[in-house]
Amino acid sequence: MRKLFTGILVLGFIIQGYSQSDSLDMMIGQMILIGVSGTSVEPDNEALKAVAEGKAGSVILFEKNIAKSNSYVKLKKLIWDLQEAAPVPLFIAIDQEGGRVNRLKTKYGFPTSVTHKYLGQTGSLDTTRFYSELMASTLAGMGINFNFAPVVDLETNPDNPIIARYGRAFSADPDSVVIHSRAFISAHRFFGVMTALKHFPGHGSSQSDTHLGMADVTDYWVEKELDPYSELIRAGMVDAVMSAHVVNKQLDDSGLPATLSEKIIGGVLRDSLGFNGVVFSDDMHMKAISENYGLRESLKMAINAGVDIVSFSHNLPDARESNGDKVHRTIRELVETGEIPMFRIRQSYNRIMDLKVRISAGF
Repeated sequence: MRKLFTGILVLGFIIQGYSQSDSLDMMIGQMILIGVSGTSVEPDNEALKAVAEGKAGSVILFEKNIAKSNSYVKLKKLIWDLQEAAPVPLFIAIDQEGGRVNRLKTKYGFPTSVTHKYLGQTGSLDTTRFYSELMASTLAGMGINFNFAPVVDLETNPDNPIIARYGRAFSADPDSVVIHSRAFISAHRFFGVMTALKHFPGHGSSQSDTHLGMADVTDYWVEKELDPYSELIRAGMVDAVMSAHVVNKQLDDSGLPATLSEKIIGGVLRDSLGFNGVVFSDDMHMKAISENYGLRESLKMAINAGVDIVSFSHNLPDARESNGDKVHRTIRELVETGEIPMFRIRQSYNRIMDLKVRISAGF
């Protein structure tokens, strides 16, 4: 524990001027999120080595990382070991929305969670606060400091196969989404857990699932899907945003997925909505990206578009080879050839480190 606190204090000192001595390798490492195999990490664990070498600054956890017995203690030990190995404190992330998208299930001894849709339908902010505080306090107790939630997609398509089908949206009404999201975010901030709005610029109108292939929302997306982002950004309630891999030709007529689109990330999110914080990509292993763009090209396009942290969860059964070392090496090559300008690396690094300092300072 002493090492973790020392690391946070040192981090706070470094950040004051974003030291020019911070190496390119260090900065690139902070831009990479990886998954972990198993419920513990031995010295030869690939993810542990990437973390220890500074080639990954964030780790995401899934149900596969939770032991069937003594679950809480073993998961906390896994997180402890990862943080102890890291030269800079990690973002330890999870998709803990509640309901179907719920890694910390009751069968492992964790508290009950409910879907966003259930909370939206109750019409009770007290209920949303209760379940959000229950969730956030559980995450904080284990050392998980980043929740990839709330989902601020609108349930505009009731037949949506990935949002509506699993009750992942609070409502089809943007005002309701904003009200419940504010309660959700406030509860997490109270317990020192960051949140990320998803899936920008809106996945609720899609007819297909980006896990399985390209999802084009051009004919279905409506502008009010941006309302939760604009309202929450204006209110200072947004720690981070996660991009979607959806195609939206209303926003980028080239047909690029949002994650790879400078017009959508740089133009809409940053310029129009005024968000200058951290942008995570959704999982780059999803087929919408992996089957249509190679690793090198997708990394170049995502980072140049304005994505700050590229996510490789290694949680999909046919995920292509893209461990932390390979992703790190590829980004460095892209910088060295000038395909990614150095200012983009430092820009993302500064945003990430700002957010890490906020965690260490308790917001």
